[in-house]
Amino acid sequence: MTHIWLRAEQRDHETRVGLTHQGARALVAAGFKLTVEASVSRVLGTDGYQDAGAVITDENTWVTAPADAIILGLKELPDDGTPLIHRHVMFGHAYKGQRAGRVLLDRFSAGGGVLYDLEYLTDDTERRVAAFGYWAGFAGAAVSLLAWAAQLRGEPCPAIGSYANQQALLAELRSTLLQSDLSDETAGLPKALVIGALGRVGSGATDLCQAVGLPVTRWDLAETAHGGPFPEVLEHELFLNCILAHERTPRFLRPDDCAAERRLRVVGDIACDPDSEYNPIAIYSQATTWDAPVLRVHNTPPLDVMAIDNLPSLLPFESSEDFAGQLLPYLLQLDSLSTGVWGKARALFDLHSAAS
Repeated sequence: MTHIWLRAEQRDHETRVGLTHQGARALVAAGFKLTVEASVSRVLGTDGYQDAGAVITDENTWVTAPADAIILGLKELPDDGTPLIHRHVMFGHAYKGQRAGRVLLDRFSAGGGVLYDLEYLTDDTERRVAAFGYWAGFAGAAVSLLAWAAQLRGEPCPAIGSYANQQALLAELRSTLLQSDLSDETAGLPKALVIGALGRVGSGATDLCQAVGLPVTRWDLAETAHGGPFPEVLEHELFLNCILAHERTPRFLRPDDCAAERRLRVVGDIACDPDSEYNPIAIYSQATTWDAPVLRVHNTPPLDVMAIDNLPSLLPFESSEDFAGQLLPYLLQLDSLSTGVWGKARALFDLHSAAS
């Protein structure tokens, strides 16, 4: 019997989950053994998993789980350097030259465990089978717009928190934009450029902008194929980067762009790979946080970068329901790890581990 262990997330401001109560019921009905860690922060209550037939255990006890258990989570594990002996299904952020990623792979090598990276869980057409992209784009555009509004008021971007649903988020945005100092017709709403507009992330970012009335320029592969430079980026007040970077991705912004003549005021790097050698936004090198959502990279005129790497947690209920629904058919295949999407994910792990 295949044993799936749903761990609690240990990162601050991370309340999402990759398995719903309905999904837990489906796994148990299919013959899987399911253990679920209790969690005080998870957006879905623990009782619902117990009602679905899961065994409930204490929070953060996955380290002592049976060696054959498959540990299911989303974001990073505690950075304590311990060897990893289990098979983990999670976002590893380890295959694009990230410094922390190399450390993670070394921990798997030391313990004999395996990473099945959700970011690279792809079907035969190389399309990701489950992604938070839409809600990352939606939330990232929202935080970028809040940063623009704060900048216009001459204030730092305030700390952010999660919302009960997208309607609550949109209500706050519209209220912010209706403030007296933002309703001046001479100021107007910012014009946004979305790169990667045809993908999941770009679709979410575009939908948020349109929901609050922002004019949007949508770019995808055709508009960026020439490789740059891209002076049009500087002609928009908001630039939302929504692409998955790789070794052939062009640079959309370079350090000297900060001091150039520009209308650009806020960059929302929703893809958020600041420590990757493929980072196409070459004007910053560290992620931002919920407490400090933007990094100011130039003062006159101001230019802020928003680069939060768990944006879908801004809307944890919608993003969890969406992602878990996409992932469930493949979780039901976890008793056959050598084939399908899981076999491909294992081969990718082996390739990158061997490159150390």
